[in-house]
Amino acid sequence: MTILSHILLTSLGVKAMSLTGNDLIYAYVFGVLPDLDHIIKVPSYVKENGLKITHHYPWRTFLQEPVMLLFISLFSFFVKSWVPTVFFTLHLILDYLMSYEKKPFYPFSDYKHMGFLKNIGDIKKESGLIVVVVIGYYLL
Repeated sequence: MTILSHILLTSLGVKAMSLTGNDLIYAYVFGVLPDLDHIIKVPSYVKENGLKITHHYPWRTFLQEPVMLLFISLFSFFVKSWVPTVFFTLHLILDYLMSYEKKPFYPFSDYKHMGFLKNIGDIKKESGLIVVVVIGYYLL
């Protein structure tokens, strides 16, 4: 999903759970910032494609795969807050709804997964999610 969807869902979660202080920061760090790993891939993208827009380029790194839940769960344990694990899981769910390639066990395995609800287009999934989240936000 796009950064917009991650921001909106994280904002809904923050509002629904009335998060403040460190939990508010953890929600946005683990709900939105995992996508910053795309910056790491920019040089290789430009080298391979130039400035041409290419759909389904493998932007992801292991930093936003389920294997990271092991580390984030440990972090949650040490900071005594379940918020990082919950919001990272929400981030993963949104990403795994999309039809681009993901490697859930990377770097331990090259197994590939192409997302859930493959019979529904990505634009429809994201648009529907945005509508539901915005309505939910204003109903709270």
